[in-house]
Amino acid sequence: MKIDSAVTLNNGVHIPQLGLGVYMADEGAETEYAVRAALDVGYRHIDTAKAYKNEASVGKAIRESNIPREKIFVTTKLWNPALRAGNEEEEFYGSLRSLGLDYIDLYLIHWPVREGYVRAWSVMEKLYGKGLIRSIGLSNFNPHHLDTLEQTATVTPAVNQIELHPLLTQDEVCAYFRSKNIAIEAWSPLGRGALLANPTIVRIAGEIGRTPAQVLLRWHLQRGHIVIPKSVRRERITENAALFDFALNDRQMNEISALNRNERFGPDPDNFNF
Repeated sequence: MKIDSAVTLNNGVHIPQLGLGVYMADEGAETEYAVRAALDVGYRHIDTAKAYKNEASVGKAIRESNIPREKIFVTTKLWNPALRAGNEEEEFYGSLRSLGLDYIDLYLIHWPVREGYVRAWSVMEKLYGKGLIRSIGLSNFNPHHLDTLEQTATVTPAVNQIELHPLLTQDEVCAYFRSKNIAIEAWSPLGRGALLANPTIVRIAGEIGRTPAQVLLRWHLQRGHIVIPKSVRRERITENAALFDFALNDRQMNEISALNRNERFGPDPDNFNF
């Protein structure tokens, strides 16, 4: 396993297992700096969203990196108002223009808006069929959302990106989606930073001479999750990528997994109003 090691999605597309998330990174210099720093370190996967309001900065940093476009995996997401208004196709083209790219590697429905996600999926299938998106997927979907989608879908989602960390392992959700050959991607992999001071994590970090963040991210990788830690600091971006010259043993993995208490830091996918 190395920094550009990839997971093969159900349509054969390869997604780097480690990526940079830019949630809450400011449009402009902050996001551009973070993306440039990540690409310099060796990241080849950048995750953004229409809702983050920094797609243009992500695209600018990618274009100015001089790294061939096909070497960088870009994810963005369809935001909720478009699902309610029924203008999903217009929203997609807006993201494509903001990014300044010819195609998007992975396009996700950001949240399962009840009145719109089935229709939105059919629009995304059409864009996928045109070659404008290499893979289409979901974010924050529970099994019953997928059951509804499967009644009309002709393309199986490639990914489900969910809140996932040792305090919220979502074992049943992960198992259900994996049974459908849908990859699991973790957002908030460090539990919004709450786990960095957890005594179990700190002790294990001391045992192996690593930082708590590295221990947490390595736990994700060894569980097969795609993971997108967010940072705008070069030193933290570099630290978060130093995951490939050590491994957690079975005892350490089990101790971390046992921290689960079904604690969310983000909204519940079955109860949100934005």
